[in-house]
Amino acid sequence: MKKFVLVGVVAVCVIIAALIGTRMLTPPPAELDLARSKTSVNGTYLASIEPETEPVSVGPVHNWVLTLASADSTPAAGVTIEVDGGMPDHGHGLPTEPQVSRELGDGRYLVEGVRFNMGGWWELTFQIESDVGSDSVTFNLML
Repeated sequence: MKKFVLVGVVAVCVIIAALIGTRMLTPPPAELDLARSKTSVNGTYLASIEPETEPVSVGPVHNWVLTLASADSTPAAGVTIEVDGGMPDHGHGLPTEPQVSRELGDGRYLVEGVRFNMGGWWELTFQIESDVGSDSVTFNLML
């Protein structure tokens, strides 16, 4: 009986490993939007991101500038922003916990502590809160 349980556990582990491996080898969608400027999900903000240093590479910690404006193009000031992201194909988040460290003026915000630990498809998501409204925007990156 113990032998059958052990064989069953091993079989389940092999199946799980195969599913994870298949998911990790799946290429990103062909129509993946790599734009660095876009409208937020609910249309509340116009958003753009730019790295402080190009090219963006795997390994080092990067800083980015997130620029936000309201739908009428007025720079968004006094905004609270939470940063998240990860690799959709791999099912894991960022290896660091990026933070908006300060407002730079004209709707620009410094995002510090972004790190990518491998090549592939990454997402950076910004949850935005202000008097104008709550919204989010996600940017796709290929490294």
